[in-house]
Amino acid sequence: MEGTRPVFVIGHKNPDTDSICSAIAYAYLKNEVHGGGYVAARAGQINQETQYVLNFFQAEAPVYVEDVMTQVRDIEIRKTEGVKGNLSLKEAWKLMKELGVVTLPITRERKLEGLITIGDIATSYMDMYDSRILSMANTPYKNIVETLDGAMLIGDMGDYYQEGKVLIAAANPDLMEDYIEKGDLVILGNRYESQLCAIEMSAGCIVVCEGAKVSLTIRKLAEEKGCVVISTPHDAFTAARLINQSMPLQYFMKSEHLTKFHVNEKTEDIKDIMGQKRYRDFPILDKDENYIGMISRRNLLNLKRKQLILVDHNEESQAVDGIEHAEILEIIDHHRLGALETMAPVFFRNQPLGCTGTIMYQIYGERGVEIPRQIAGLLCAAIISDTLMFRSPTCTAADKAAAEALAEIAGVEIEELAIDMFSAGSNLGSRTAKEVFYQDFKRFSVGGITFAVGQVNSMNSIELEELREKLLPYLPVALEETGVDMVFFMLTNIVKENTELLCCGPNASTLVHEAFRLPEADEIYFLKGLVSRKKQLIPSLVSALQQ
Repeated sequence: MEGTRPVFVIGHKNPDTDSICSAIAYAYLKNEVHGGGYVAARAGQINQETQYVLNFFQAEAPVYVEDVMTQVRDIEIRKTEGVKGNLSLKEAWKLMKELGVVTLPITRERKLEGLITIGDIATSYMDMYDSRILSMANTPYKNIVETLDGAMLIGDMGDYYQEGKVLIAAANPDLMEDYIEKGDLVILGNRYESQLCAIEMSAGCIVVCEGAKVSLTIRKLAEEKGCVVISTPHDAFTAARLINQSMPLQYFMKSEHLTKFHVNEKTEDIKDIMGQKRYRDFPILDKDENYIGMISRRNLLNLKRKQLILVDHNEESQAVDGIEHAEILEIIDHHRLGALETMAPVFFRNQPLGCTGTIMYQIYGERGVEIPRQIAGLLCAAIISDTLMFRSPTCTAADKAAAEALAEIAGVEIEELAIDMFSAGSNLGSRTAKEVFYQDFKRFSVGGITFAVGQVNSMNSIELEELREKLLPYLPVALEETGVDMVFFMLTNIVKENTELLCCGPNASTLVHEAFRLPEADEIYFLKGLVSRKKQLIPSLVSALQQ
């Protein structure tokens, strides 16, 4: 398995019992065989029948995945550590060279304060003509000492240079009195008179160059006058050239209108924003607004798509949103072949069986993996549900044999489980028409015509009649909401093995009339012996549409 990225084993939207139980069973099997990393997932809400099954076998519901579009978290985020705002320009430049980056984030307690680029530093260095900028930037003396490779002889490294200008004392002491002002930082040499004059004129700091010794008298006077004394091995020209590099980043950093992204943002949403900006790097924040790293446009090229295994479906219209952005590894299904395209070859297993759960049962046997009691119960329930307790024409001898073997492992009676499941699933009296309509709902497309089919299975004729009265007024609303050309709803009586078919939309009645050669078109059709959406209703509708 690649890295530690999860592989989601996921069924179709509006999942039924087979979709949920097969996802749980296959994720368990893959983890047993490969040592972990597979996660059972679902693309919609769990219906009442499936919830009953999960509760009965004490199984956790798969994780809900709203969509599988890539997020910023799927990009390789460069973990450039944040630096403090009082870091000097010189140290920042050095750090950027060492890390091979052009942007540094400035943070405080993990919160992003600003950004600075190599271009910002170069611009600041080239455009600095104001001799007071060192004090305006509130430069720490620690930065000045480190930048000048010097030592502090008098003063506190924790203090800041906050007022005055920077100047070089090249003139005689009697001339210096004309231009030294209170608080100035004076760069000078080893002349005692010049040092004394600067201190007497209330300079804030004197920088003694070329490692010249500073007499005890000067030191004592500086201490009395509150003048900082720094010694540097550099000459006056070099000291003057370097000193502005001691200024803190926070004076030059960009702190307003920063373009930043959060880990859960969709990459599709940020691509355009990144393209419109001239920056090379963008900071990334977590859900708590903490800085975690940087990304660049180049990182988008190495995007890690979400990895999926699809169970119980193979059509894009039924798949989780954003499927076109994901990497599909496997498809295991028992339906007709749809129009789902993949970027690379995949393992595709499609068998004409009544249930994906039956295929799962076979795979466990082929892999030699023992089926736990809980998984056996879930798969048995899936087969009961999809085959309508073996009454559906989709049911094969293999489905029945698998269900019986699984029931024995799980220690359940098939008929008892079926009655309880279907009763739970059709107990829809308190639910709205919309909730009933969408609980088992699938979209289909044939030759540019789209239609949707919902279904309820029940053993109770009176309940089905009540549902019919509730659903009929809702069908036009569903037609508009779904945006399809036609909608159908199957009210299936499992005991009597028949279906009342409700239909809505231009040509919907005509289509049913032609598909089943019925005497007249209507909004309700009684279809005797028809219980399967997959094997009976859909093939007939598709055939009529293709003609």
